[in-house]
Amino acid sequence: MNASASRRSRRAPVLMAGAVAALLVGVSACGSSDDSSSDTSGSASPASQGAFPAKVATKFGEITIEKQPKRIVALGWGDAETVLALGGQPVGASDWLPFGGEGVGPWAKGMYDKAPELIGTMEPEFEKIASLQPDLIVDTKSSGDRTRYDTLKKIAPTVGVPKGGDQYTISWEQQTTMIAAAMGVPEKGKELIAETTKKFEAAAKAHPEFKDATIVLGSRTSEGYGAYVGGTGRVNFVERLGFKNSPAVEANADGGFSIPISKENLELLDADLTVMTPIGIPATDISNDPLYKAVPSVKAGHALIFDDKDISQAFATDSILSVSYALEKVVPLFAEKVKK
Repeated sequence: MNASASRRSRRAPVLMAGAVAALLVGVSACGSSDDSSSDTSGSASPASQGAFPAKVATKFGEITIEKQPKRIVALGWGDAETVLALGGQPVGASDWLPFGGEGVGPWAKGMYDKAPELIGTMEPEFEKIASLQPDLIVDTKSSGDRTRYDTLKKIAPTVGVPKGGDQYTISWEQQTTMIAAAMGVPEKGKELIAETTKKFEAAAKAHPEFKDATIVLGSRTSEGYGAYVGGTGRVNFVERLGFKNSPAVEANADGGFSIPISKENLELLDADLTVMTPIGIPATDISNDPLYKAVPSVKAGHALIFDDKDISQAFATDSILSVSYALEKVVPLFAEKVKK
């Protein structure tokens, strides 16, 4: 998630009108009913039958899913493609980036049998969600707002953020584990995580020059420069490859998703490798900035700018599918720029 979106999420209220609340209460029983004649287009594959009731630990307590979900609505960032990876077909999904179409990036292209209904992100369209009659809602990578959760659970059993997972701070492993459990396919989740972990290990082994090299994962928006801090998806990604997030950036961390960096302090972008993402601006706004070009790592040629939207969006999504795509694309780019 980009820095500006993170700030917006902190101040974006969840709006709930009385009429909507009444609608949700009215359809909640319908959303969790066992109607064998209902549309099963959102069901997991036949091989995914698991042990039910399934239990998932969340910030809001342990959630119980009584039976195999057939109509899944996936609202959290990357939740829909995680459901797809696990063999499910969401009937509704949020399009965070926004991709349009089926609401997923190229790493999940062609995985839908039928395009889902697209749902709003910061302020979900509760009436639309209710009309889909879901029997499971997954919202594992979201703000962690209590009102949002309480409203969703009136529609159907809802797997919200894990404990400590507020403001999108949940790893792709946690996301996969929670959704796999809710779908009744915990072993499938473990298999996907193991396969992806091996990809990271292979990349790190192939590039020993990454080990302990410092890195800054920065961005520039219309509001200015910033850098991501430890505990976020982007940083977790590069740490798995052996990199160490810049100690100077970490020294300025304040518990948020990223830190702002003023033009007077652009030396904070200096590291063995500096990686920049333009967000809502042309990449040339970074590459042509004289102050950016004066950063030592940039002057030395140990910097790169993600001008490919697919790559930056894969980093931002940080799901079981997008991290594999990002690995394939960025490891060669990193290797070209890191000092041997």
